[in-house]
Amino acid sequence: MNIVLMGPPGAGKGTQAKRIAHKYNIPHISTGDMLREAVAAGNDLGLKVKEIMEKGLLVPDTLMIGLVKERLSRGDAKNGFILDGFPRTVEQAEALDKMLGELDRKIDVVLLVNSSEEVVVNRISSRRVCPKCGKVYNLLTIKPQIDGLCDVDGSELVQRDDDLPETVRSRYRVYAEKTAPVIDYYSNSEVFFLDIDGSGNIDEVAEEIFGLLGNV
Repeated sequence: MNIVLMGPPGAGKGTQAKRIAHKYNIPHISTGDMLREAVAAGNDLGLKVKEIMEKGLLVPDTLMIGLVKERLSRGDAKNGFILDGFPRTVEQAEALDKMLGELDRKIDVVLLVNSSEEVVVNRISSRRVCPKCGKVYNLLTIKPQIDGLCDVDGSELVQRDDDLPETVRSRYRVYAEKTAPVIDYYSNSEVFFLDIDGSGNIDEVAEEIFGLLGNV
């Protein structure tokens, strides 16, 4: 099963992607993973990506498409994949369709794990991190044993700047503006489009996803 995974930050799509990948024995492929792997590989494409990233620039569509095509052509993705973080624009979605056509494949499912702005802000702004060991907590779901202190080393937990409510709201709105055309592109296509409410309990959301995927 070839799946494109979409959703705003904080909707829980990463958690659900891991469960789907495990159940169907397919790789969860994120743009971040692909960029890191390309740089580590040290091939021509990876060297270009490294140079761009070191300059603090965004990786252009042409290179990103090349990375995606190379990753999807590997053996572990032969029987399916979950593509996370791509496409982000209609142009990228069209390029993905063309790319998969060249590989004699197609997208089977577009899974949109959605959540309202308020739910996303509440979830992400509740995140706390240990500055020493890096362990991540959430005041709603993964609480430390002692309020404000890391279970591992007792360090005082901190809130990252990008987890502040105003920052999260900005990220959510940028996501909504940029991805709305992509959502329209897929929802109006022949692809099996699933819009899941990701604001509920993790297990309940997973049960709904698997129930719907079972009908694909």
